[in-house]
Amino acid sequence: MNDPSLSIAHTLKQFRKDRGWSLDACAAATGVSKAMLGQIERGESSPTMATMWKLATGLNIPFSAFWDDAARLAPGSAAPVYSADPEAPMKATLIQPFDARTGVEILEVELAPGCERLAQGHQSGMFEYVVVIAGTMAVLRDGEWMVLAEGASSMFAADAPHGYRNEGDMPARFLNVIVRKGQV
Repeated sequence: MNDPSLSIAHTLKQFRKDRGWSLDACAAATGVSKAMLGQIERGESSPTMATMWKLATGLNIPFSAFWDDAARLAPGSAAPVYSADPEAPMKATLIQPFDARTGVEILEVELAPGCERLAQGHQSGMFEYVVVIAGTMAVLRDGEWMVLAEGASSMFAADAPHGYRNEGDMPARFLNVIVRKGQV
């Protein structure tokens, strides 16, 4: 599999140039500093999951666009995993890249014990379905934390503030089904 930071660098640069945006314009749209954008585009820095979400939201692209086509579409290949750091508290494995026909992409996400990730909201009209496949976790939706045990699920508007938290002492894994309304 290709180095994920190189795929991210290429994707970011390509989408930015396709829009005719300078680094300043991209920084304004994404909330990621011009310096960090430059480092990412040069392959000098691997963005965190939170930074990747800011980029996807600001560029109005699917999160899975950051995985290169060869890695995400090769039949029978192992699902690509993204984490800026192998010891990162949150890791994502691409299960299904974004499909424009359905507006759906699917990730498997692992939260290390004690991990908490908050999001201000993604693209307008986006929804997330969370299905816990191992462990116990909490989901922040509508301003309240809701505990989900293995096998439980929750759906929420992802264009509003939301979050994930693992309060346990074992990793928690969940499927994150992301639906972009209006993409079909």
